[in-house]
Amino acid sequence: MAGYTDSKQDHLRRLRRIEGQARGLQRMVEDDKYCIDILTQVSATTSALQSFALSLLEEHMAHCVAEAAQKGGAEAEIKVKEAADAIARLVRS
Repeated sequence: MAGYTDSKQDHLRRLRRIEGQARGLQRMVEDDKYCIDILTQVSATTSALQSFALSLLEEHMAHCVAEAAQKGGAEAEIKVKEAADAIARLVRS
């Protein structure tokens, strides 16, 4: 079971909203909207994606990483490394 299973519907709702924001950006470009207005919407979409990613990461750590840490051993080390790598990717983006 994935760590986000309990929140799956909420996540899907958020992703549909983000998808709508991305489509809105396409429409803005198609309609030759002002550059700054488009950039403002890019910023909002980026923030929404980052917020989603942080929420998913939090659930991963609370479920998958915590469960592996309780078991200990190599699996725990792998899960902690995966989480650290995911955090590093988010920080760099």
